[in-house]
Amino acid sequence: METYLVGGAVRDRLLGLPGGDRDFVVVGQTPDAMLAAGFRPVGRDFPVFLHPETGEEYALARTERKSGRGHRGFVVHADPSVTLAQDLERRDFTINAIAQRDDGRLVDPLGGARDLEARVLRHVGPAFVEDPLRVLRAARFMARLAPLGFSVAPETLALMRDMAAGGELDTLVPERVWQELAKALAAPCPSAFLRTLRDAGALAAVLPEVDALYGVPQRAEFHPEVDTGLHQELVSDMAARLAPGDAVVGFAALAHDLGKARTPPAQWPRHIGHEQAGLAPLQALCARLKVPQEHRDLAVAACREHLNVHRLDELRDSTVHDLLLRCDGFRKPGRIDRLATVCEADKRGRLGHEDAAYPQADALRRLHAAACAVNARDLALDGLDGPAVGEALRKARIAAIHAARGAPVRER
Repeated sequence: METYLVGGAVRDRLLGLPGGDRDFVVVGQTPDAMLAAGFRPVGRDFPVFLHPETGEEYALARTERKSGRGHRGFVVHADPSVTLAQDLERRDFTINAIAQRDDGRLVDPLGGARDLEARVLRHVGPAFVEDPLRVLRAARFMARLAPLGFSVAPETLALMRDMAAGGELDTLVPERVWQELAKALAAPCPSAFLRTLRDAGALAAVLPEVDALYGVPQRAEFHPEVDTGLHQELVSDMAARLAPGDAVVGFAALAHDLGKARTPPAQWPRHIGHEQAGLAPLQALCARLKVPQEHRDLAVAACREHLNVHRLDELRDSTVHDLLLRCDGFRKPGRIDRLATVCEADKRGRLGHEDAAYPQADALRRLHAAACAVNARDLALDGLDGPAVGEALRKARIAAIHAARGAPVRER
């Protein structure tokens, strides 16, 4: 069986990055031959099989022909006559079109290794324009590779602009858009995802709520970067730095300031009430992309509460308790830890403030832990029932918050 290691495993090895899943292409075989060799079929749209021992994916070499609009509009052809070169030519970028033989030698007809050395993301050929998902994939790869010095080849960016201008991105299904976005938010440099889409004229089609932030000014004494879109890029990168690989935190960081795009220009550069104003566009974004509930809930909490967390020291003990309760922090304690991280990313995602202290994050975690340590079983609840039990628990948690602060008595 003529097999080759292909795709990301080869690319990442050449870049010196940790390897993930390994994928193989098989040349000169039929589905029946794969089944006879013990492979298990898993591909629905084209022949993909799992190795009987390793569980790794082996796909028959194939070609693709455009048959309709969108990323699903393809006819797949896979049979023993398809060559390795033909299979590589259907791929998106040259750096993903490198194959490796069993002995380690590379098969690289499209110059992918050369582009890796030059740190260039370049499309394989003219068929690139047939799949609009590749615009998002280019941006997502930049979120991972920009820290290594990669840039998008000018001719590739030009094709991406043509695709965006032609409305091809409108054909993408929400689930695929979300998959690419989530991967980008879990990458080291999410800002490169946003910048690449914006440079291609595609951000307005994919994330109009975020695109609307660019060009909206903020007060320079608080935001030296001034532009809200630039602030968002800094916040997203800071979130990736504080919570590597956590797309839940990343999405909340991305969506925390959407309300600033709704501030009337006459009120610029102030954005009074932007926390509440941001909830409607956030909900619209979540509904459109079918964002998972966990991501949505943290994003809503961060949008609504980030200014409250910034001024945590000014809040009454009871107000802190109610904030924790609104965020469902007693049933889902991990949400408060993540909320603290998002708020820290917001505060440090400002030009020149990248290494600033943010004591509010640890303070919020400490007060939350103190309140969570209160157990209803330990309270004197004899003779109490219903709402009275809940009120007694609330008072005990507020008292615990007060004690954890070690501060003067605050009105409750």
